[in-house]
Amino acid sequence: MSKEKLRSGIGIRRTREDVIFDSINYSFMVLLCIVMLYPFINQFAVSINEANDSIKGGIYLLPREFTWNNYAFVFQEASVVQSIVISVLRTVVGTAVSLFCTAMVAYAIAQPNFMFKKSVTIIFVMTMYFNGGLIPTFLLMRDLQLIGTFWVYILPGIIGVFNLIVMRSFIEGLPISIFESAKIDGAGHFTMFFRIVLPLSLPVIATVALFVAVFQWNQWFDVFLYNSSNPTLTTLQYELMKILQNSNANMSATAASAFAGSGSESNSANMVSPTSIRATMTIVASVPIIMVYPFLQKYFVKGMTLGAVK
Repeated sequence: MSKEKLRSGIGIRRTREDVIFDSINYSFMVLLCIVMLYPFINQFAVSINEANDSIKGGIYLLPREFTWNNYAFVFQEASVVQSIVISVLRTVVGTAVSLFCTAMVAYAIAQPNFMFKKSVTIIFVMTMYFNGGLIPTFLLMRDLQLIGTFWVYILPGIIGVFNLIVMRSFIEGLPISIFESAKIDGAGHFTMFFRIVLPLSLPVIATVALFVAVFQWNQWFDVFLYNSSNPTLTTLQYELMKILQNSNANMSATAASAFAGSGSESNSANMVSPTSIRATMTIVASVPIIMVYPFLQKYFVKGMTLGAVK
């Protein structure tokens, strides 16, 4: 039988067991897709549904009363646009700096003749289980004069230990003969790092890039700690959290006004609820990462597979 027939499946006799297995496999995958997609579709339906109607519940895949008021309420805040810029900037800069520094350290501790390889690895791993605590960390940021600056988002998490271990495992899996040949040709460590390690490590770099980008995009607590009084350095996640808190207060005030008889139909139509705002926030915060992931998917799967060999 020719290779073309094997690839296309022509001439291959399928048994009853094959059909049963494929049917169960496809059914399971369809069910898995539904389970994974339903929460996102449900949140989108709630986000484009009228707020008062959303409180009643019973919205699953489609909105009952379509409206864009929830998104208008979120984006009407002047700080939201500025926060989007800062969030994108910290995600791009933080990911680039973290990737470069993590790759450099991973290359160093992956060298078989590195004298303190085991000790340095143990020290890094210990930081995964123990940290200095919230107050000592805040005092350290203050002494380093990072509070009130953009770099407080970048420098504290510049190297993630899990990402470091993944990259180190990947580099250790590269053929030693490549490095030996480069050394014979007179290449130094910087040459081997930039011309050999980085080009061959694109799968694991893309994997770690996705991890770091999601972490940077979703962070808001460091904004609350270090830059809550600086509106020019606020991030999208922090602004959305404040909008949710304000929507709770606004809903209580509107409900009290309506109960007293002073509410109007226009106020009732424009009212937002924590349920609708929470769903809108979920969509706004998730769409950028969802748009990036398809471009990194093939590298993500390959990087996780090869990086876990050792």
